[in-house]
Amino acid sequence: MAKVRSSKYIVCLFTGFISGILMGIAVFTTLVSYRIDEYHKTIISLENTIEDRDAKLEKLEQTISDTNMILKDIEIKLNFNGDEMDRIDIEKSIKEKYNTLIGKEVKSIDTDILSEVIDKRIFKIEKKEYKLKVEKLILTEILKIYVNVELKE
Repeated sequence: MAKVRSSKYIVCLFTGFISGILMGIAVFTTLVSYRIDEYHKTIISLENTIEDRDAKLEKLEQTISDTNMILKDIEIKLNFNGDEMDRIDIEKSIKEKYNTLIGKEVKSIDTDILSEVIDKRIFKIEKKEYKLKVEKLILTEILKIYVNVELKE
């Protein structure tokens, strides 16, 4: 009888030890994956910033001799309640459409055409469709575009 109890005790101890290890690994993996996702978002955001700055610098260097008012920067303001990664992708796509304007004279840019470039467009990102609607467009040395983004069903 004593051997049966001691073998049950050993099995119970061993089972508890293994289950504790497995639960600890699961919690550790969850925490590490969350931090990796946050770092991934930060890296993508910083890469987009670097790409934008490089494009701006290149265009500004080409037009540095001009004394007229030129477009120096593009700011996108999204009214969006969704995933941060989708927000970054949408901002990047919109900026890519307008990057060719950097370095051009402000008075030669038609604001009606600018708003029509993305107004009422549909972006597809990972099986999701987003409809864009331009709310406001301000054109000075900095082009500011205010866009509503809605998930299309």
